[in-house]
Amino acid sequence: MSDSPWLSAPQQQAWRTYLAMRAALESRIERDTQRSAGMPHAYYLVLAMLSEAEDRTLRMSQLAEFAQMSQSRLSHAVARLEESGWVKRRSAPEDRRGQLATLTDAGWEVLVAAAPAHAETVRSIMFDCLSAEQVRQLTEICAIVLKRAED
Repeated sequence: MSDSPWLSAPQQQAWRTYLAMRAALESRIERDTQRSAGMPHAYYLVLAMLSEAEDRTLRMSQLAEFAQMSQSRLSHAVARLEESGWVKRRSAPEDRRGQLATLTDAGWEVLVAAAPAHAETVRSIMFDCLSAEQVRQLTEICAIVLKRAED
């Protein structure tokens, strides 16, 4: 740790580059998901998280955590996905205050149709320009920073 309250020049450059990269990546993924799937990327994430869950069902609180959304943002997204017939919401049987979200068969079909374009966007922007070693290093760096941020 440094005694200086400021970032060093290399740290500042890395931080600013990271911020610019994150913003550009999120913008590109949002634009491509809207174009290819006709939905916001946040909705795609909800469908993807549900698709990976047992019985394609999660508690809303778990879904918010997995999709990295606030409860209110998730509730809004799930309401829109329900209107489309892609997700169903119901009370949790063991806890009437809790709610479960389930990916419907129609939602599964939409996700399966959208997934190849999403994967291509992520791969072409983030991974095709990196070597296998750089991908390994990126994974390691992200895991270290994530652990520190969660402490």
